[in-house]
Amino acid sequence: MEILFDEIPSLDLADFTRGTAEQKTAFVKKLGEAYQNIGFVAIKNHGLSQDLQDRLYASIQEFFALPEETKSTYEHPEIGYQRGYTGKGKEHAKGRNTGDLKEFYHVGQELDAIPDSDPIKKEYPPNVWPSEVEGLKEASNQAYKTLENAGKAMLQAIALHLGLDEFYFESRVAYGNSILRQIHYFPIENPDEVPADAVRAAEHGDINLITLLMGASADGLQVLRKDGKWIPITALPDQIVVNVGDMLERLTNKKLKSTIHRVVNPPREKMNSSRYSIPFFMHPRSEMDLTCLDSCINEQNPKQFPDITAGRFLEERLRELGLRS
Repeated sequence: MEILFDEIPSLDLADFTRGTAEQKTAFVKKLGEAYQNIGFVAIKNHGLSQDLQDRLYASIQEFFALPEETKSTYEHPEIGYQRGYTGKGKEHAKGRNTGDLKEFYHVGQELDAIPDSDPIKKEYPPNVWPSEVEGLKEASNQAYKTLENAGKAMLQAIALHLGLDEFYFESRVAYGNSILRQIHYFPIENPDEVPADAVRAAEHGDINLITLLMGASADGLQVLRKDGKWIPITALPDQIVVNVGDMLERLTNKKLKSTIHRVVNPPREKMNSSRYSIPFFMHPRSEMDLTCLDSCINEQNPKQFPDITAGRFLEERLRELGLRS
């Protein structure tokens, strides 16, 4: 049944992780309905403390306040900007040439945490840590592991909704290529000096399996509903927003929706203010097969995507975003 939400549904992850069998079943049902219709939910009891969020936001504000020439020393285009700093306007949405009005900092798996026996370790570049910001490494790594664990629980619920083994995704995301992206939508002192079509984040779908987003410092996130209406994404202070990405949509042959979303510019008089946001893009291992699940293919919904691995799909999308040459 198609449902047109006026706001994204709110769920309690504790119902799934610590609840009764009935609560767990109800969580899976509500999550499935939301992901088949709007692709977004707001989740509480995700494990992130307010103290950790405050420390992380303070650290990234300190980093983005550094001089441009200092920040640029942590920029690595040779690895597709997958670790460290990405400068202003470098990324654009798929199908666009105008860069988004943002800069960001990427953190991935800490290589020391990956066993030497796992070949995936050789695929990842090391993290880049700015010497000027003392608390960034600790807060980033702590948030990374907390969100990764919450993401694994969400994927368990998704697997049950799809009729798969509860731990179907476990081996596929173990030491996966997930990214913690710390974003600064920088202030614009004179809006007339930027391209007329420039926005903080143009409409797009996320590349990955799921995205977990902790509360942003200001409004602006919107999601495109099935009927073409843009609705604001709002979450309570104790919630994070979790949405379906393109890889999961592809795996499920569009049964689960990777919904288009955007970050709109504030009113002109507020363009000179900053906005900070920290999404966790949960990626699988590069060898994961994204071939559409047989259970999601039928006469009414024939197979819509060619077979591809997660690693190859990521490479294609990074080129489309202007982050790979």
